[in-house]
Amino acid sequence: MKWQGVIPAIMTPFGDDLSVDANLLRHEVDTLLKAGCTGIVALGSLGEGGSLSFDEKKAVLRLCREEVADRGSLVAGVAALTTAEAVRLAELGAEAGCDGLMVLPPYVYRGDWRETRSHFEAVIGATDLPCMLYNNPVAYGTDVVPGQIRDLAAALPNLAAVKESSTDVRRITAIRSLLGDRLALLVGVDDLIVEGVEAGAEGWIAGLADALPEESVRLFDLARDGRVDEARALYDWFLPLLRLDTVPKFVQLIKLVQTETGLGSEPVRPPRLPLVGSEREEALTVIREALARRPHLR
Repeated sequence: MKWQGVIPAIMTPFGDDLSVDANLLRHEVDTLLKAGCTGIVALGSLGEGGSLSFDEKKAVLRLCREEVADRGSLVAGVAALTTAEAVRLAELGAEAGCDGLMVLPPYVYRGDWRETRSHFEAVIGATDLPCMLYNNPVAYGTDVVPGQIRDLAAALPNLAAVKESSTDVRRITAIRSLLGDRLALLVGVDDLIVEGVEAGAEGWIAGLADALPEESVRLFDLARDGRVDEARALYDWFLPLLRLDTVPKFVQLIKLVQTETGLGSEPVRPPRLPLVGSEREEALTVIREALARRPHLR
């Protein structure tokens, strides 16, 4: 497992009856890998993992494993209400042939550090797969600060990476100062990718890459290679779309971008509902204005 490059957190496409669209899922994964993404994360927040049954999660991982083959890495998102359920999902990831796991804190209950640490140790300790800790205090209300990440890294040899989504780019340098290169650091907020790479991140768990994979890979490569002017020009174009990843309806919005670029479908599972009325029209205006100025990549 190489925690490097652009690794999109993929969407789960649904048909009009809200069943998983297997053909569109395969098309999405194939397109992302052909564009240069180094792997995919399935069953994450963007993939509406919380709305999928256990059997559906199993089927999604099977389809992704078949489609990815040896072209990149497959990471399974592990998020649940209880530690026991999260352990079972970690086991499912191994059974499905995943290369790594993205482990979240428990849903709903926001524990103190003793409880949060116990959860991570139980889930990550239940598998031999390399694991990435997903820190997103904005969305999940649990903040794993750099010193706590250091403690987990000391206790868990297979904790290999951190998806840092606190929106504070200083966290990357803080973790690096405590742990050196012990953990791979990946940006989890789309509109901080250039700053994050400049701070030392070596990967991007991307959202808009689901709709615009070639542009995402190019942006990451330019930032990684220190080609500042070229990166800035592409970033300035991309930012109105990347910011769609940072609001509560990011799933609906990115699915809408995917629909406009031909890489996905708009349906979402309740309690989410598709965008309608002026909210949808305003989003489409932003999306279509950006796509009308879509750069020609060489």
